[in-house]
Parts: sequence; structure tokens; C-alpha cells
Amino acid sequence: MLILGIETSCDETSAAIVKDGKEIVSSIILSQDTLHRHFGGVVPEIACRAHLESIIGIINNALVDANIQLNEIDAIAVVNTPGLIGALLIGVTAAKTLSMALDVPIIAINHLHAHIYANNLEYEDIQYPAISLVVSGGHTILFLSESETKHIPLGWTIDDAAGEAFDKVSKILGLGYPGGPVIDRLARQGNQRAVTFPRAYLEKDSLDFSFSGLKTAVLYHYRGQDLKNNDTTTPSDQKIADIAASFQEAVVDVLVEKTFLASRMYNARGVLTGGGVAANSRLRQRLKDKSMELSVPVYCPSIRLCTDNAAMVAGLAYKMYEEGDVSGLDFEAIP
Repeated sequence: MLILGIETSCDETSAAIVKDGKEIVSSIILSQDTLHRHFGGVVPEIACRAHLESIIGIINNALVDANIQLNEIDAIAVVNTPGLIGALLIGVTAAKTLSMALDVPIIAINHLHAHIYANNLEYEDIQYPAISLVVSGGHTILFLSESETKHIPLGWTIDDAAGEAFDKVSKILGLGYPGGPVIDRLARQGNQRAVTFPRAYLEKDSLDFSFSGLKTAVLYHYRGQDLKNNDTTTPSDQKIADIAASFQEAVVDVLVEKTFLASRMYNARGVLTGGGVAANSRLRQRLKDKSMELSVPVYCPSIRLCTDNAAMVAGLAYKMYEEGDVSGLDFEAIP
């Protein structure tokens, strides 16, 4: 079964064709990083215009790469929630149009659940129940995953998402956008114990997250408590690297601790990860170390499947189709 997946939830325009929920026949991703870099974050209007201009070409490229014709597609899958409402509407409209024109089923996909399914594209025999950590620029959330398609939210961020904190700290340090990759690279040259930044674990056994206080602590450390640091000397590259490494370690400490707390609380048989921050090398290493320490399997998608992509969308849609979970044309985009 060939499913065409469409992903336009934020600032990547993506289309992919996946066979039988496993085989990625083609996957096209157009990033908008260069469009948003000047602003230090995603500008919704710019994102929507870029999706509108590129969506048809991206879908066509996915078909060409797969060497198939449009009439060979068996179903359409599209992310309809969560995300930027304007961006979602562009993908949903394109998907509904194709579904009507080709007279094939359409499956509406939760973006966060698709990130979890990215693991199933690469790993066999994942055991459930599992704890799934989805961590990105817009989301930091823990799920109890009962199966490939059933996910119960357990805790989420009460303020900034982890990826958002990376972007904001990168802006504070003058490192540019997007912040996650540049901080990851720079932190390898820094001392993660150079600065003691706070870890917000919240109340006992809480599975929620909070990163706004950490972001503020970095700001005060870098610019002074009153934000009027009179020291006119340019911070050394090493100092910047030390701050980046210390900040990253504070984020990773909380993510890892809460993920394995949840795994103990719910007797999970494994841990799944997903989202752009799941590409962070320090997070992946710490999860691997904890996995070996506790003998709990941890699954991390390859880097190409951590960021937003339509392959995970089409893959999940196949499993939902098997379960009879097919959408009508009346479903809506939900931010």
C-alpha cells in the first residue's frame, strides 16, 4: 500500500511516499530556516506563504523521486494538529483536494504521534507499553504509548518548550537561529559544569516541564542581574562555549530524569524519542547511558527523521488505516 504523506505544521514543507508503513520510497523536505533566521524564530505569515508557494512542487518531487504516478497512490495522510493554523490549513487543503480528485481515503494525523512513529520506521519489535518523549521547538511532552497508534499524555511543558529555550538562549549568546544545532556543536568545546544553572523538577514525581526560568538564568548570568552589564569586553569563545554546555546539560538532566521517572511509574518496556531536540547529541548519549544502566531499551530515530518530515506521517497513517481509523473530508486543522 502506497501512502502519500504531507507535513506543513510549522516551517518545513514535506511530502513523502511510504509503502506498507515501513519502506520510505521517497521523502522531500524543504526547510525555511533561511527565511526565518533574520527574525530569530518562525514568523507564521512568512511560513504560510512559503508553504503555499512550494507545496505543489514538493508533492510532485516526492512522486518523481518515487518513480510513481499520482494515480498509483492508495491513500493520503496529512498532519492536521498541532501546529500553526495557517500552515496546517495549507497542507490539509492540498490533501483533501488530492483525496477527492483521486477518490482515495484520507487520514488526519497528530503531528506529535507521528514523531513517535518515526521510531517504527527504523526499529523492529518495539515493545509496549513505552514512554515516549517528544521534544521540539514547540513541544516538550511525555506520553504513555500503549501501541503504535495509542498515546496518552502524561506531562508537558508549562511554559517554554525545550527547543524554544535553545533558540532563545542562542539569541542571548549571539549564536544565531536555529539555536539547537549551534548550541549542540559549541557545547562539545565547553565545560558543562562551568556554570550551575537551575533544574526545574517541579513538585515530587511531576512529569511536567519548565524551561523559562533556566532561560532567564542564562540571560542574567550573561548580561548581569540588572541586564546592564557594564563590562564592555567581548566574552571569550571559551566562556560562550561553557555557558552553552552548562545550559544544555541543565536541559538534558531534566529531560532524562523525567523520562525515566515516567518509565518506572508506568512499568514501561522501553523509551521512544522524537522531535527536533531528539537530534541533540548530548541528549542521545545520556539516554543511551541511562538505558545501559537500567537495562531499559531506548529508541532514537536517525537525525533525518527527528525533524519534521512527511515519512513519519505516511507511516503512522498506514497503521491507522489498518485499524479502520480513516477520516472524512470534514476534519479540521486544529492549532
